Amino acid sequence: MTDQELLAQLRNGNEDAYDVIFRTYYARLVHFSEAMLGARAPAEELAQDVMLELWRRRTTLVVDTSLQAYLFRATRNRTLNYLRHEKVIQRGAAFAAPDMTTPAVADRELRNAEIDVALKDAIAVLPPRCREVFELSRVQGLKYAEIASALNISIKTVEAQMGKALKIVRERMTPFLPRSNDF
Repeated sequence: MTDQELLAQLRNGNEDAYDVIFRTYYARLVHFSEAMLGARAPAEELAQDVMLELWRRRTTLVVDTSLQAYLFRATRNRTLNYLRHEKVIQRGAAFAAPDMTTPAVADRELRNAEIDVALKDAIAVLPPRCREVFELSRVQGLKYAEIASALNISIKTVEAQMGKALKIVRERMTPFLPRSNDF
């Protein structure tokens, strides 16, 4: 059964179609979110939230891309929102607890946070298809052939999109890369 057929049945409230979607994508969504978070438990909660929201919005759901792309984008967005919320909590905790961090550790943490933000910004400015290919490769760990199959494009197109993505990311990350005279 194709994704479009599953979506049509889902819109009609077919629980079996939802079950097929859940079983097909849930574990992959957890893995995708876990790669961004580095923690399993919140990744599972976020993937469950995405799947629950899919069921809740089934009658009004509009999927412009593939179902897989829609679910991964929804998971990515929820994960990024979770990370933003965690940063707000951490900032608030800094005011509530005495600062026990040494200057060197604080500098390293700040530098790492800047690099993290710069990398996310670099990925965010990629063209949509380019970003999708990049995230499937680098975040989800899919091989080029798997990406080509999932997105219904050629392997050469995947290679070209990855080359473009890596070039853009590398250009935007240049200020954070060590210079040859730094060693």
